[in-house]
Amino acid sequence: MSILGQGVVAIWNGIAPEGREQFYEWHNREHMPERVGIPGFIRGRRYIARYGHPEYFTLYEAQSPEVLTGQDYFTRLNNPTPWTKSVVPKYFRDASRGVCRVKFSQACGDGGYLLTLQFGPAAGREVELETALRHRVLPPIIDIPSVLGVHLCVADQAASDVETAERKGRTVVIPKWLIMIEAGTPEAADAACDAILAAELTKLGAEGAHDRGLYVLQNLRTK
Repeated sequence: MSILGQGVVAIWNGIAPEGREQFYEWHNREHMPERVGIPGFIRGRRYIARYGHPEYFTLYEAQSPEVLTGQDYFTRLNNPTPWTKSVVPKYFRDASRGVCRVKFSQACGDGGYLLTLQFGPAAGREVELETALRHRVLPPIIDIPSVLGVHLCVADQAASDVETAERKGRTVVIPKWLIMIEAGTPEAADAACDAILAAELTKLGAEGAHDRGLYVLQNLRTK
């Protein structure tokens, strides 16, 4: 499957225009290699928006959710490099970050296009919604032509809200639930998302609001 492991860190962010070149150099040459080098981390992927906000989406895949609350990761978060300390507070905008458990993943490859659909469960309906998504709504999505993967991740709110030295002084929104659709074409990603929304998620136990963005792969880093 195209999600490697059972834990992910999902990050959305914008970048101030004057910091774009610095962001790319830092993220490509230091930050992604550093993160993927943490024990238990497997792969990092950065995408740029075709539509949606914020402009960038980064996904780090780990062997388990426990890796993402473990000492090796927190040691890194609490000891940001000089380059990190110069780029992140200065240029990052509209950041969202979730430490998530993979609840469902089905794939036949890795897509150059990735659609993110953020939403949340209505109070008390979490089990009902997860069951409907895992057993009825998401499995048929992989049969849509040019769809290569569909994944459901649920954020651990407490783990996502830990204040570290890297995050200190910044406002970071924590997502709730996340569906990711990987596809070979943007049209396939949109068709898959439309099919999911046609299931009327609110009737299955979701809140009414959702946030949708379509992203194109820019960089992929493995160990």
